[in-house]
Amino acid sequence: MQGEHIHTYMTAIGMVSICSDGHSVTAVYLPCENLPAMEDREDDITSQASEEIDEYLSGRRKKFDVPVYQDGTEFQMDVWDAVCAIPYGKTATYGEIAETIGRPGASRAVGTACGLNRIPLIIPCHRVVPKDGTGNYAGGRALKIRLLTIEKEYR
Repeated sequence: MQGEHIHTYMTAIGMVSICSDGHSVTAVYLPCENLPAMEDREDDITSQASEEIDEYLSGRRKKFDVPVYQDGTEFQMDVWDAVCAIPYGKTATYGEIAETIGRPGASRAVGTACGLNRIPLIIPCHRVVPKDGTGNYAGGRALKIRLLTIEKEYR
């Protein structure tokens, strides 16, 4: 199977679409996001990712194992790695992530990197919040609150 393709399916939070290159997840699109035009088909990677997302949304999975590929700057990769280290059911502020990666004062850039995350849920940027409030999210603020609530419920 060659070329990037997408698999769309219904989850507990609505339609989720998973992009795969046949080796790893390359993007996840949450409900109400615009999808790229590409072939819709399931493969081993999208099947594993959809199973893991369903387990996550039902509280049976705390960490994802499906392989992912995301291209970015060194700074973005550092942010996404730090985001993946936030424990299930916990949150961290943009400033805390900036401190973690050795870039104090770069909290706005952390927010930008989170906004550029093409693999939400699996790279859990919904766990990154401002000092006061919930903040924005690719799937919308209501979805971010719902995901944080799911994690608190099953923690």
